[in-house]
Amino acid sequence: MLQATNSQKILRRGFVQAAGALASAGLLHADTPGEVAPDWEQRFGSITDVRGIRVGHYTDARRPTGCTVILFEEGAVAGVDVRGSAPGTRETDLLNPINTVQQINAIVLSGGSAYGLDTASGVMQFLEERKIGFHVGSIVVPIVPAAILFDLQIGDPKIHPAAAAGYTACQAASNSNIPEGSVGAGAGATVGKFFGHALAMKSGIGTASWTVGQQGLVVGAIVAVNAAGDVIDRRTGKILAGARRPDGPGFLNTMDQFMRGAIGKPRLGSNTTIGVIATNAALTKAEATKVAQMAHDGLARTINPVHTLSDGDTLFAAGTGSSRERHDVSLIGAIAAEVVAHAVNRAVITATAIEGYPAAAR
Repeated sequence: MLQATNSQKILRRGFVQAAGALASAGLLHADTPGEVAPDWEQRFGSITDVRGIRVGHYTDARRPTGCTVILFEEGAVAGVDVRGSAPGTRETDLLNPINTVQQINAIVLSGGSAYGLDTASGVMQFLEERKIGFHVGSIVVPIVPAAILFDLQIGDPKIHPAAAAGYTACQAASNSNIPEGSVGAGAGATVGKFFGHALAMKSGIGTASWTVGQQGLVVGAIVAVNAAGDVIDRRTGKILAGARRPDGPGFLNTMDQFMRGAIGKPRLGSNTTIGVIATNAALTKAEATKVAQMAHDGLARTINPVHTLSDGDTLFAAGTGSSRERHDVSLIGAIAAEVVAHAVNRAVITATAIEGYPAAAR
């Protein structure tokens, strides 16, 4: 009988280890090797499944706009990746791994275009009153990165979220039952705008999470979807919401139109998808940045086209470190992409129609 070579032994050992990891994660049936469990699609949760995170919305009753705050009760190490060409952000340079401050206290997602960045001032006030932030002697400076989306085309553009909106969102923050759809930063979000707002549809904000088997790893996301492109079902590839046909029901299919040479021209800077990925894993700033990079794959799976000159797509990633185990960064990033994709789909299927902007759930 031929003896197994060292390389064969290593391959066999790797296979056994991989199978054990999949089994412990609950992804293999005991009686059918390699078969993916059919119920995993139903197991997505929300970003607040990551312990130590609270989320609050402020939605303006005067016109569809608002903001969403993600509070980190014990702080978090964060990174950011900006892929769109028309971003609106605050404190993103601070997240560069070469810079000094290592922890953030909150992240804000807001409507109102650049005006909405002022919501972070209200969040800072809320945290300062509770002496939460970066300590410089007796002085406390809350660290609150933020990103915005453009929703000024709906209703009175002079109405936009300000500092008071951020403060109110903090007061409303909870670790359970996060409203989705046309609330908070997603209140004025729309999609499918390459051929004009007359053919666009309503979008919103969505959340999802995934708990990895028995490893204790949790990865969650919350995403406000205000894309120029169409939103695609991550499972079927069909359009859920996007540019509508002007001559009847159905979708134009933006990419199909592009391939035929019909190129729409949405307003530069008037679209963006912004979001936060959070995990209970301990991450460095460089690792958090990598997770944010990988999470953009979730946008690419569900928005087409994405990362255009007309979009300001920005994703933050944060690790709370509440899990005592050391987790693989590539695993976290890969799951983050899937969780982001699920949250993007949730953002459009939970949205509520407004005048001139029908919703997917009509």
